[in-house]
Amino acid sequence: MDKEDKRRYFIVGSVYLEVVTPLFQQKLEEKYQGLNFGCLKDFLANKAAIHILFHLRHRNARCCTDKANCTNHGALPLNHHQWKQLYAENPGPGKHNCFCKYTAKSVKPEHLDVSLCGLILFNCCNLGQLDQEAVHILRRNKNDYLSHNTTCGITKDEYDSLIGELKTNILQLDQTKEDELIRIQNRPLDDALCNKYMTTLLNIHEVLEKIDTTTTNILSTVNTNNTQLQQILQHLTSQSLKDKTGKQGNHKHPIKPYTLGQSIFTLHHQTDLKSAVVGGHWRGGVSGIVMMDDGRLVMGLPYQDRLLICKTDESQVDIIYVLGSPWCVTAVSNSTVAVTLWRRDCIEMFDINNKLKVNSISVPGMRCFGITSINNKLVVGGECRILVIDHQTGEVVQIIQTNFSPNRLHGSGDRIFYCDNNNNKLYWYSYTDDAHHIITLPSTPRRMTTLQDGSLYLLCRDGSIQHLSSDSEQYKQVNTIAISPSDVNIHYNLAQRKLVIRQTAGLVKVFNEKFN
Repeated sequence: MDKEDKRRYFIVGSVYLEVVTPLFQQKLEEKYQGLNFGCLKDFLANKAAIHILFHLRHRNARCCTDKANCTNHGALPLNHHQWKQLYAENPGPGKHNCFCKYTAKSVKPEHLDVSLCGLILFNCCNLGQLDQEAVHILRRNKNDYLSHNTTCGITKDEYDSLIGELKTNILQLDQTKEDELIRIQNRPLDDALCNKYMTTLLNIHEVLEKIDTTTTNILSTVNTNNTQLQQILQHLTSQSLKDKTGKQGNHKHPIKPYTLGQSIFTLHHQTDLKSAVVGGHWRGGVSGIVMMDDGRLVMGLPYQDRLLICKTDESQVDIIYVLGSPWCVTAVSNSTVAVTLWRRDCIEMFDINNKLKVNSISVPGMRCFGITSINNKLVVGGECRILVIDHQTGEVVQIIQTNFSPNRLHGSGDRIFYCDNNNNKLYWYSYTDDAHHIITLPSTPRRMTTLQDGSLYLLCRDGSIQHLSSDSEQYKQVNTIAISPSDVNIHYNLAQRKLVIRQTAGLVKVFNEKFN
């Protein structure tokens, strides 16, 4: 691909992400506020909007009310991912397919990408004819030139006809944007930012809706020279399959279930991370650890009010300073982690690439002893309850009552595991039967992690690892990994196929998984 083709792509992508997206979001906010709706959720919940959007997603549906305004579109411009972003299905008894089955979510204009925001503007807002045409053209050109462009390039002929049309329609919506457009057109190519913009502009979720039990077809359509896109698609495909099956796994080859207690991992290396901290000043050790999909470790150092980020060979060491004592850590995406703070009722989210805090979520009544994720939601413990939180909106979307204050949470498939430091029982809540279950172990479980076949490794207080079957009905001790009672963290990463075990003093052992 020609470098100038990439620079032209970068300019057009910058226009859409830096100008068109915030402009659409601003227009949408102006429109619903002009109709006396206090927030976007209220606007989406009103009968006119939800009815229109429902039929843009559902074909051959006949609503129980307002039948005269039901429509049947040949194409469905609102994809499944976008619909789920806006609406949640009610658990009520209704069996007919109607918009009354759905409730608007607490989303904000800034949560919506340019395609979804433009779709709502065009279909649900009262725009003047010229503004409506401008929104339509800007949405169309984003789809034609960016949404499916895996080559990250735009030719000169395409660019020359496109850039003038973009400028005309943007200025139709806001005359003040001319200087900003000139600035973007004159900027040099920034490869890193261009690649980042590409991952945002591609309609990845539309592609993922079409995948089955293999990743071969989707990955074969991608330009093999674009390594970053290959990695992104592989991760998103894996995540999508986990959401559909409720289990982790490499679906390119069927997963053979492990025999409980069998030899699965071999020690690759171990390292003392004291030297990774400036001056070797460890002070109290690590409270939580997670391995990201690129192999980096992210650790909470509560006595130093910071997160430590490094490779297991101690290279590429980074520090993020935290206003509080980071306690437990979980991965939210390839580059984002969520952290609980000691004696603080809040969750902090950080972008570990840019070393920036991206969100702070207040959770009254939260306990900081554990954090995990399930179904793209964060999960923390409270007083005799489990709290499920939408990390995009900060809303507590579910409260699960328990008989005690849960400790050391872990999400796996359709289950949330938790434990009590006062006994040898492992508890879990199952979404399948909406019930709590218990199994008694030889020692108190402290930390847990899910392997690729859906079974669990449980790190117990006596220094043993118990291997729990994927149905959680049987367990067997693992004798092939030498550990001690000072081992306090255990984490398996599917992308890396590695198991990480950490001791109190900061000694980290990394195990490679044998071929399954």
